Amino acid sequence: MHDTVRALTALIFAAETPLSLDRLSFLLEMPRAELTPLLTELKQRFAPGRQGFYLAEVAGGYQFRSDSDLSGWLAKLHHERPPRFSPAALETLAIIAYRQPITRAEVEYLRGVDSGGVLRTLLERNFVRILGKKDVPGRPLMYGTHAHFLEFFGLNSLNDLPTLKEFSALDAALAQESLAADGPLTPTDGFESSV
Repeated sequence: MHDTVRALTALIFAAETPLSLDRLSFLLEMPRAELTPLLTELKQRFAPGRQGFYLAEVAGGYQFRSDSDLSGWLAKLHHERPPRFSPAALETLAIIAYRQPITRAEVEYLRGVDSGGVLRTLLERNFVRILGKKDVPGRPLMYGTHAHFLEFFGLNSLNDLPTLKEFSALDAALAQESLAADGPLTPTDGFESSV
């Protein structure tokens, strides 16, 4: 069993993308039911904040990830800048994530602007993928999120996306925090006197 745990750890460590339970089962030639307790053991052994990295369930699989509080150190190792998203790209990505499968016309209707360039960029960066064609006249392409989207944002599945209720609670908390930091607004805040 010890060699199996070592092999499991090595496979997850060496993989470039998260490995699903099915894939691990195939690679180790073991039933899924026997792998599940081993993965639970590894998740406890490699828990966040203990060794600088941890075993995470992301994008429907398992992957070692570095602790987020060490990002400053890791930035020194990698000279490339992390991907930055424009507000348009984030808005488009959010619409696709929550409404998929969705066509470009539907995205543009919701955004109110042309989204062709943003969609192309998201496709090139593997955050969005083409799911097929919608069965309507013109047969437009349907878009959905790519597994890289889940991996990048640290989500195991789309069910882990925050709900509208959670967004509202976060908005209220941020507004309270901002109000407490800035103090109460007066009627002249943000305006210069013209007198």
